Amino acid sequence: MNLLLLKSEQITDNRAIVTGRQLDHLIKIQRVAEGDWVRTGLINGDMGRALITQLDSHCAELELELDRRPPAPLPLTIVLALPRPKMLRRILQTTAAMGVKQLYLINSSRVEKSFWQSPLLEPEALQEQMILGLEQAQDTLLPAIHIRKLFKPFIEDELGGIITGTQALVAQPGTDIACPINSQVPITLAIGPEGGFIPYEVKKLNEAGFESVHLGPRILRVENAVPALISRLYPA
Repeated sequence: MNLLLLKSEQITDNRAIVTGRQLDHLIKIQRVAEGDWVRTGLINGDMGRALITQLDSHCAELELELDRRPPAPLPLTIVLALPRPKMLRRILQTTAAMGVKQLYLINSSRVEKSFWQSPLLEPEALQEQMILGLEQAQDTLLPAIHIRKLFKPFIEDELGGIITGTQALVAQPGTDIACPINSQVPITLAIGPEGGFIPYEVKKLNEAGFESVHLGPRILRVENAVPALISRLYPA
C-alpha cells in the first residue's frame, strides 16, 4: 500500500479515521507511530499526506493535507472478455494501477457461464480490487467498470459509440499487423479470453471498426497480455 486511499465517509473536518485492512497495513507492514506522516489520498479526489495524531489497535486518526492532483489517466478503454475469477482479480488491480479508467467486461463464446456467477462481480468486490490497484500506484481516480453479458447486442448497439474518436484495436494472435508502440491517440482495445476470440467474434469486431493486431509469435495468458499491451501502447 503505497497510498492510503480514503473514502469520503471516513473524513470529517479534514480528519479521517482508519480501521480494518488499512489499519493492519499501517501497523504491521509500515510500522507507523503517532507523529508519523503517511501518503494519503481521497477516492476521486486529491492526494497528499496525513499526520497520524492517534493510533491504537482499534483505529488510527489522521490529520489530512491533500494538495496534489492524481496522475493523468491513460486515454485507453479496454473491452475484455470476462476471465476466470482468480485471473480477473489480478487484472483489475493491474489495470487500475496502470491508469486505465474505462473497462468493459463482456461475454464471449469461450467464457464459461460459471464465471458470471462469481461474487467478485458484485460492485463492492470490484471496487475493492480497484482500490488495491490504486493504492499500489499512488492514484485516486476510481475506474468505471461496465458489465455486458450479451456479446452481439453490445457489439451492434453500443460499441460504435464507445470507439468514437479512438483508434479501435483487437488483440488477436496470428494476425498480420503488430500492435502499435507509443501511441499518441486515444485507443479502445478489445482483448479476448484464453484462446482468443472465435472467428465470428473477430469478424463482428472488425465490422464494428476494430483492426486486428498481435504481440508477436508468443501466446500469452490474458493476465500477462493485458499489461504487455498497455505498456506497448503507452510506455511509462
